[in-house]
Amino acid sequence: MKKFETVLNNYNIKLASASKRRRELLAALNINFTLTEVIDVDETYPMELKTEEIACFLAEKKSDAYTLVDEKDILITADTIVVCDKKIIGKPANYVNASGMLKFLSGKTHKVITGVCLKSISKKSTFSSVTEVSFCELSDEEIEYYVKNYKPFDKAGAYGIQEWIGHVAVKEIKGSYFNVVGLPIQKLYRELLKFVNS
Repeated sequence: MKKFETVLNNYNIKLASASKRRRELLAALNINFTLTEVIDVDETYPMELKTEEIACFLAEKKSDAYTLVDEKDILITADTIVVCDKKIIGKPANYVNASGMLKFLSGKTHKVITGVCLKSISKKSTFSSVTEVSFCELSDEEIEYYVKNYKPFDKAGAYGIQEWIGHVAVKEIKGSYFNVVGLPIQKLYRELLKFVNS
């Protein structure tokens, strides 16, 4: 076993997320972790927060809902938001809502911001990752096809970059691709090592 595996596998890493994509990304690090029951948290935030601060605030808010009992516990919580023209684009409530969001993103560049909180009994660390994604112009037919076939109702911004729309709509990306999928896994790996060694 490699040194980094030994270090991280000495801890009880717990992921508090219902996202299949986040589970798959964390599993790709080849470290041991368990899933923690997701606690529903009110996702309101102070209106004075800057857009870059909102995702971190919500990740910390989710973290605060959990009580850790073992000194080896490390809890991971995360929240992703999409920002376009200074407007926050959340998860769509229905088909019409999803179609409207994609029409709004069509032909524009938006930011995907993920806030991640690491928490142990004695400390907490929060960081974020920002990725810029540029969409080409999407036709109504393309938007209708995607929403009807992929039903992106659990995704901020109403799309999953790893799905069909990512192949046909994304013309440029600046930053972490995996951040757009749901978790900035490279940065999380480095932050986990820093967290356990601090």
